Amino acid sequence: MIAPQAAAPTAILEVRNISKRFGGLWALRDVSFSVAEGQILGVIGPNGAGKSTLVNLITGLSRPTSGQVLIDGKDVTGSRPWVIAHDRVARTFQIVKPFRGLTVRENVAIGAMHGNERDLSVRDSLATADELLEMVGIAKHANDAPGQLSVADARRLELAKALATRPRLLLIDEVMAGLRYAEIEAAVQLIHRLRDSGITIVAIEHVMKAIVSVSDQILVLHHGSIIARGAPRDVLSDERVIEAYLGNRYVKRRST
Repeated sequence: MIAPQAAAPTAILEVRNISKRFGGLWALRDVSFSVAEGQILGVIGPNGAGKSTLVNLITGLSRPTSGQVLIDGKDVTGSRPWVIAHDRVARTFQIVKPFRGLTVRENVAIGAMHGNERDLSVRDSLATADELLEMVGIAKHANDAPGQLSVADARRLELAKALATRPRLLLIDEVMAGLRYAEIEAAVQLIHRLRDSGITIVAIEHVMKAIVSVSDQILVLHHGSIIARGAPRDVLSDERVIEAYLGNRYVKRRST
């Protein structure tokens, strides 16, 4: 008797031949990949490789020149950000933009009140904010103004705001930048807990220890094109990736 094959994981995100041109410059060119439900995909590459542009195209902040973006099989190419957000997609921004007139706690509560499966009262949304601020490690700053936060804590606030909308797909753009070693370890554990709770994650990150620890697969962009994708160990030993991004110094450091 032949055992039945296990069903292939459902792709929550598909990017098909996506390209973006700004004037005469191609920021992305013919990029295709998919992310299975429950997966953590790390995205790395040099500055200017097109990583943040990719997130902007997926989340509707920018329209592609060509290609498609599908969420759960539905074509959302060029849809407005709030339309895509209602498909339970959330993101963080590398340049943080909190509501300056509100406290840290109130910033997160806004997401809980207006996101998916929204809280129906201010009291409930503030309770959600308290839970998320504790989760990301900045509960002690709940009543502070966002402008009082360090750069690293401002990125944690970005993450809490995104989580407050209760996403199924979360795109995070360098949320670990500026963190100390122990803080990176805690952030990696948090991202794994988020995945275990049912959130699929696409993570852009420059902290190599973090992206290797957190990712099921890594995708490498260079000059707007994919040059490698696969398991972290395979990608980081790829000669194209070493030449374009990591450098031989990184390889020697890892081998010692």
